[in-house]
Amino acid sequence: MGLKGILVKDGGFATQLTVHVGEQIDGDPLWSARYNGTNPNAVMQTHLDFLEAGADVILTNTYQASVEGYMEYLDLDEEQSIELMKATVQLAHVARSTYLTTQGGDKSRGIPMIVASIGPYGAHLHDGSEYTGSYADYVSTEVIKKWHRVRIDAVLDAGVDALAIETIPCQVEAESLVELLCDEYPDVKFWVSLQCKDGSSLAHGESFRSTYLSIWDMLKSRNALNNCLALGVNCLHPKFVTPLFKSLNGHVLPEQRIPLVVYPNSGEVYDVNAGWKGREDCVPLEEYVPEWIELGAKIIGGCCRTYARDIQRIRSRIDKMNE
Repeated sequence: MGLKGILVKDGGFATQLTVHVGEQIDGDPLWSARYNGTNPNAVMQTHLDFLEAGADVILTNTYQASVEGYMEYLDLDEEQSIELMKATVQLAHVARSTYLTTQGGDKSRGIPMIVASIGPYGAHLHDGSEYTGSYADYVSTEVIKKWHRVRIDAVLDAGVDALAIETIPCQVEAESLVELLCDEYPDVKFWVSLQCKDGSSLAHGESFRSTYLSIWDMLKSRNALNNCLALGVNCLHPKFVTPLFKSLNGHVLPEQRIPLVVYPNSGEVYDVNAGWKGREDCVPLEEYVPEWIELGAKIIGGCCRTYARDIQRIRSRIDKMNE
C-alpha cells in the first residue's frame, strides 16, 4: 500500500500548550479555549510547534469554545464570543504563514491543512458528560444542531479547510451533525471521530461498527461521500484502536475500505485525584502506526497527553515506511 496519501495530524493541543503557559489546564471549565482570549500568542506558538514537528494537519483551538462558555467564564457577550472563535481560527493561519515563510517550512509535503475542531455538545456543560454521552438521553437533536450551528458558522466564516467533528461520545450526536452538514453545508469537507470506551463500543454504549455503517449509508444516500475525509476515533486508549478498525475494515477488500482517522491519547489513564498516571507503561504511538495504516488509516495523530515530540516520531515512522 502506498503511503504518500497518509496525513499526520497534530497532537494534544492543551498538552503542548502547557509548555508555553506553564499552568494546570485540565479542570478549567474552558480548558485550553480560555487562552484564546488570555494568551493568544501561546496558542499560535503551540500550532507552530506541531507544524515544525511535521504535522500536515493542525486543529484550531476551538474544541471547548462556545458562546455559553465564553459568556459565563470570560464575561463576553454573544457577539464578542463569536468574534473570539473567529480570531482563534486566525491564530492557526498566522502559525501556518509563519511556518511557511521560515526556513523550517517544509513545502515538499504541500500546504498544511487548517481544520476546525468541533467538539461535542457535552464539552460546554463541564459535568463530565462529554466522556459518557449521557446528554443523548435527554437533549433533542434540534438543540444539539442549534448549538453546533453557531460554532460551525463562526469557524467557516473565519476560513478553514475542513471540520473535525471530534470526540463525539454518542450515536445521536454523530448522526445529527452529519445530517446538519449534509443539509446545510453541502460544500464543506469534514471528518467524524468518535470517542470509545473499549474495543467495540462508543462512550455512551452504542456499537462502533453499527454507528459508522449507519453514517456511511447516510452519506451515500445523500451523495456526500466525497465531503467525508474519514471516519474514526480519538481521545481513547490506543490499545482499542485496532479492534475498532478491524470491525469496520478487517474483512473487506482494500478498495472497499472506509478511510479512517485516528488520534488516541498517549495511553496514560486519568485519575480525578492524582491526574494522569502510567506514562512509563505506554507503548509509543508510532509503534501502532503500521497496523493502523494497514487497516485503512489516512490521518494519524495524537490527542490527550501527546506532545509535539510524539508527532515528530509519528512523522518519522511514516517517512521511514515511505522510503
